[in-house]
Amino acid sequence: MPNLILLHGALGHKDIFKPYLEKLSPYFTIHTPLFSGHGDLELSSDGISIEKYTEELTAYCTENKINDIFILGHSMGGYVGLCYAMKNPENVNSIITLGTKFDWTEEQALKESKMLNPDIILEKIPQYAQLLETQHGSKWRQLLPAIADLMINLGKNPPLENNLATINTPVQIMVGDKDNMVSIEESISIYRKLPNAKLAVLPDTKHPMDKVRPNLLLCLIKDFWNLS
Repeated sequence: MPNLILLHGALGHKDIFKPYLEKLSPYFTIHTPLFSGHGDLELSSDGISIEKYTEELTAYCTENKINDIFILGHSMGGYVGLCYAMKNPENVNSIITLGTKFDWTEEQALKESKMLNPDIILEKIPQYAQLLETQHGSKWRQLLPAIADLMINLGKNPPLENNLATINTPVQIMVGDKDNMVSIEESISIYRKLPNAKLAVLPDTKHPMDKVRPNLLLCLIKDFWNLS
């Protein structure tokens, strides 16, 4: 069977894909790798970046001897998936991104990174702090500033900027109409810059993966990949 790699977003976890595994397993051998710093994987002492996560995905594919892969990436996972396809076009069949932010500027990155203060999250959103602790252990406090640095570096040097036209891999850009992090406008702009892309706007859908209706997403996945 072909290989499907499900890529979680920043501060995400492979468990977010559980509602989809049973329905997709008849069509694919499914892989749910974790990026370093997430789940039970240690946070690298030299920090994290999109480039580092792209290297981790490359290493995962090499170690598992998989190519001709399908990729579904949520948020940052979609960005990493496109970076991988840009460098390894021969290995990727097609990509679906969901809620992936592409319009990174230094100003935008600083704004987003300010929301990743562990002490403020503990005080203002204790339930989210508890979830982060459950998914990533006590290191979640170190993971947040590392993700903030990743965002700032992304704003200074977005690796996909000016390179989108070189990605000929079939891509479906998807965004929720109520996503408060990713705008429909920036998703349309990216869709138009990719040579072989489709666009889907999910109705009544917010950014977090657990706010996406599985039946809706599965219908769009099956339509794009011609799964019957």
